[in-house]
This record gives sequence, structure tokens and C-alpha cells, in this order.
Amino acid sequence: MDIGITILTAIISAVVGAGVTALIARARLGKIKYGAVQEGLQSLLRAEIIRQNEKYIERGYCPVYAKDALRRVYEAYHALGGNGVMTDLYNEVIQLPEPPPKAEEGS
Repeated sequence: MDIGITILTAIISAVVGAGVTALIARARLGKIKYGAVQEGLQSLLRAEIIRQNEKYIERGYCPVYAKDALRRVYEAYHALGGNGVMTDLYNEVIQLPEPPPKAEEGS
């Protein structure tokens, strides 16, 4: 009877140990994948801030709806750990006038 209990205890310990090891490995892989997704999303948001900056600086104005969309992108970028490099680009766009500039007379 003691041998049966010892064998059963060893089997249970091995199964539980393997299960815990598998869970830890899965958690590590999940963390790596999550980090990659986070970095990828941050890169896409950074690219969008740059694109919006180039677009609206060239136009010389930025409609209020576009500023709101850019604000949301900017906030998400920083929530994902983005640094302050994009802040200047964001602020340039936010400071633009909202209506398009009036055409100069005689143009």
C-alpha cells in the first residue's frame, strides 16, 4: 500500500509540475507576443501622427474633427509608452487654424 501511495504521489507531482511549467511557458510567450503587438501598434500610431502633421502643416490649417482624431491617436500613443518626440509634431498641428485660409485676392 505504501508503494502505491508513493507512486501515486510521484505521478501527481510530475503532472502538476509539468502543468505549472507549461503555464509559465505560455505566460512568457503571451508576454512576448503582447509586447510585440504593443510595439507594433505604437509604431503605427507614431506613423499616423507624422502623416497627419505633414498633411496639415502643408495645408496650413486643420479642421476641428481632424484635431480631435489626432488627439485620440496622440493619447493612445503615449498610453502605450510613446516618448515625447511626437509631442512637437502634435502641437504643431493643434496650433494650426481650423478653417482653411481665405484665398488671397488676385490669385
